[in-house]
Amino acid sequence: MPTPPVVAAAPASSGDTGAVVAHEVRLLEGPNLYFRRPAVKVVLDVSAVLMAGSEELAAATASTGVRGRPGPPGSQSRQRFAARLAERLLRLLARAMGTTRLGVRSRPGEGVEEVVVAFVWRRRGPARVAAEALPHLVSAVLRGEDPTDRITRAAEVALATPIGDPPLLRTPRIPVVSVTGTNGKTTTTRMLANIAMSAGRRAAWSSTDGVFVQGELVESGDYSGPAGARAVLDAPGVQIGILETARGGLLLKGMGVTANDVSIVTNVAEDHLGLHGIHTVDQLAEVKAIITRVTSPRGWTVLNGEDPRVWAMRHGSPGRAWVFALDAETPAVRESLADGGRATTVIDGWVSVLSPGRAPHRVVRLSDLPATMAGLARHNVANALAAMTGALAIGLPEEAVVEGMRGFTPDADLNPGRLNTFSVPTDDGGTATVIVDLAHNEDGLTALLDVADGLRSPGARVMVSAGMVGDRTDEQIESVGEIAGRRADLVAVAHKEKYLRGRTTEEIDALLATGLGHVGVVPLGPYPTEVESVEALAERAADGDVIAVMCHAQRSEMYAWVADRGGTPDDADRIRAKVLRARGEHEAEDEIAALWDLEDDAERVHRAAALAARFPDDPRLVFEHASALDAIGREDDAVPLYHLSLAGGLREPYRHRCQVQLASSLRVLGRHTEAVTVVDEVAAAYPDSLGVAAVRALVHHDAGDPTGALAGLLGTVAATSADPDVARYRTAIAGYAAALAGTRTD
Repeated sequence: MPTPPVVAAAPASSGDTGAVVAHEVRLLEGPNLYFRRPAVKVVLDVSAVLMAGSEELAAATASTGVRGRPGPPGSQSRQRFAARLAERLLRLLARAMGTTRLGVRSRPGEGVEEVVVAFVWRRRGPARVAAEALPHLVSAVLRGEDPTDRITRAAEVALATPIGDPPLLRTPRIPVVSVTGTNGKTTTTRMLANIAMSAGRRAAWSSTDGVFVQGELVESGDYSGPAGARAVLDAPGVQIGILETARGGLLLKGMGVTANDVSIVTNVAEDHLGLHGIHTVDQLAEVKAIITRVTSPRGWTVLNGEDPRVWAMRHGSPGRAWVFALDAETPAVRESLADGGRATTVIDGWVSVLSPGRAPHRVVRLSDLPATMAGLARHNVANALAAMTGALAIGLPEEAVVEGMRGFTPDADLNPGRLNTFSVPTDDGGTATVIVDLAHNEDGLTALLDVADGLRSPGARVMVSAGMVGDRTDEQIESVGEIAGRRADLVAVAHKEKYLRGRTTEEIDALLATGLGHVGVVPLGPYPTEVESVEALAERAADGDVIAVMCHAQRSEMYAWVADRGGTPDDADRIRAKVLRARGEHEAEDEIAALWDLEDDAERVHRAAALAARFPDDPRLVFEHASALDAIGREDDAVPLYHLSLAGGLREPYRHRCQVQLASSLRVLGRHTEAVTVVDEVAAAYPDSLGVAAVRALVHHDAGDPTGALAGLLGTVAATSADPDVARYRTAIAGYAAALAGTRTD
């Protein structure tokens, strides 16, 4: 047989441009981007293959049995040929080592001159020797050598190498949940851990903060990789393991476990691109999908149905799909149910689980979950859905899921500088809400103001302490000013001397003023510090107002200011009460509604009194108690309670209803002068309400003014009714009303 032509005569050394070299040889200890088992990753610089002549390369590689034509020099086809050549040589080497079947895969690398070849390994030492021999084998072929002898020698060296340690991964003997995604991994992991402990399980978890066992930190640092997984599974007495799994660990080491019982993917977004060969969001999604490919066939793959890249991961997972989505009408919800899977979503304000062929099952009201700020913090709503789904999928009791989530309260200790919420006394004797948040751009401020708006009482104001760091564009700083001016009722500008980053305070002030000017707002200040700006807002705050703070420089000082002013952190019940108050609802809203479903009047009065006793001095419950008494003809008992409710600060939409009912009761009791005073006041505030007009007519009639009563009622009907017959005769009815009132004008 003639000797193949020489393509690259130089030896395979890193300093020789005519050789194939290995940029990286990495042993992946667990499931990885290439296989579900430990693998060796070899990154080859195949520039020498790309530059070779096509005919010479085909002749040189003929003896290897590699398939396909080389393709033109420098082309992607040539790159793929180089990958096939490397794969073929690896298989020949494995055969010489006694392995008849070897899992080998290849893919393009960073550029056309690079390929990645990966193969499964069981024996650490021989596997590394084989990987390091690969570039020398390819280089030998390019030099025109028959690779048989070199393959034989490489096999002998590999077989003589000590086996070494086995893969550093664990086969779980306890239930394991792995969590990955671009955002929300740590929060979801913490939520799951809290649920597990609420269920009485001894839980361990790993995250970017460290390794924890039953809430105690046992290893500090970033343990979101395989080392964290090993630490969790090796912890004594652990009954459930929860593993935050980040992209870096997946790429550099592989997973730390052989399989998951439940895999959770929160989302995939642009993050850390350009590292370790990951340049696109689609490539990043492929990395995140690693955990789903090792889900147990009896387990569940929990996926964000509102992220198409995440939802697509169900196709590569052995586990059953369980989707979560904030929007119950998301197509992925229907697709999951159609395929026999499940869904967790929000329906009518309730976290609900959907199963094929069954009615939605309510689990807990969204407003009962403190981490979601009663549903205001949408990103934490998604995290909560993911965590609750993972907990149910792993088999934890629903009662523990609810208890664990109700007990997961974000505060300055657990989540410093992120939507930390406080109640602070105001000078008028009321209470304002202060929210301290690290909002540092347009999206952050928008999210902060969304929460602030959802916490303010009806008729109250949102105030914001606004300021920016210097390393933002002019447009971004102006935009923050415009958002603050458009969304808030009062804006104070604060300086951040530590974060000017090349700008002056005057520059930043001017840019913020420009943005505020776009919406016609003149701010308070500027103030030298964040604390001073908040103090200025607090001096102007009234009961129910919300002060949102873009806090970058003085977080600890802000906490101290809150404490010095007599403020306290808001717990879950306080946040929920504020949200319901902002919505015009009460935390006992369901029980209140149930009162009016009762047919037994005496039982209704009894329960209303009990509710009022549970919430002392609560004007809403005093009002409901009065209404229950009024409904059974006990106006004498109801009237003092109506007065007490109004004096206690009953807010709309109940305040005017209370006034209407008070006027009606006073009418029944014959206290006509008082009744007229009350009903005229509420009619002036609600001139377009037909209900108010009807009661006013009754009151005035019984007070001895039937003509005035009819005139007022007809006038309101003419002004407000949408009835087509009223519309036809509107002018005439209005004229009759004016004539009756003695005030007709042409």
